[in-house]
Amino acid sequence: MSDKKLDTIPLPLVRTNQWTILLSVIITWVTGQYWFLLIPLLSGLSGLFFDFHPIMRLAKNFLKKEPSKYLQEDKAQQKFNQIIAVTCLSLSFIGAVTGWTPLFFVFTIMVALASFIAINGFCIGCYIHYQWNQYKYRKSLR
Repeated sequence: MSDKKLDTIPLPLVRTNQWTILLSVIITWVTGQYWFLLIPLLSGLSGLFFDFHPIMRLAKNFLKKEPSKYLQEDKAQQKFNQIIAVTCLSLSFIGAVTGWTPLFFVFTIMVALASFIAINGFCIGCYIHYQWNQYKYRKSLR
């Protein structure tokens, strides 16, 4: 049986990541400096490839309680959500660098809305993940 601490992430760290994504997109829109998108993008890639998320690691220093004392989020679910966020941030960054404005705006709006909605309590990525697993399960019954 695996250690539960390894399978979860404290909710405040997840929220910090969501706020970082949202604020980076807003700052990018306001300033026109698309380099701000690299903050959550590179942190997300680092989390996915090296299991080291710099934003969450920094935020962990500010927790007032032991990490295990907070509400926990499933690490596998958060990884799925991070893949979606990194994909949207990558496509928006590519759109910004290449000057393809529709690509930039479509994907920054998508990731900003998803972050904002998640901060307010509904996880779109979680819903997609759940529906995907239900689809795979129903397909396996055939």
